Amino acid sequence: MFKGFRSFLLRGNVVDLAVGIVIGAAFTAVVTGFVTAFLTPLIGVATGAVGDFSQKHFVVGGTNFPYGAFLNALISFVLIAAVIYFAVVVPVGKLQNRFNPVKETPVKKADCPECLSTVPAAATRCAHCTSELAGRPGFPAQASPLQPTR
Repeated sequence: MFKGFRSFLLRGNVVDLAVGIVIGAAFTAVVTGFVTAFLTPLIGVATGAVGDFSQKHFVVGGTNFPYGAFLNALISFVLIAAVIYFAVVVPVGKLQNRFNPVKETPVKKADCPECLSTVPAAATRCAHCTSELAGRPGFPAQASPLQPTR
């Protein structure tokens, strides 16, 4: 029982996920500290509030609404999302495109019965000898524009 639990914990993806969560939490703390120490006071100066903008609030009916704390959290979220997008998502997407390019599906081909050149199986006429291919073996029958379809 413990052997299976140990192998589960020591799998690479579980350990990588744990490390990612810890680093993400530490990065969040750094960004939140940067927003609180530098960006929020700059916003406070720009809006005419002197000092710590994060302490700003308004009161309605005796209830305190700390909009400055919300603004701090919003700025932190935007910065974290931007860093993750530009530092992780974009580079990983470029690497995946470089190492795993999209492969085109090959077009099914057949030989023309008249000239024996290779043409797409969905063709109605050979590109080399211009003979009609519709309805011949290996080629699908195409609906004629003069015949009504059912």
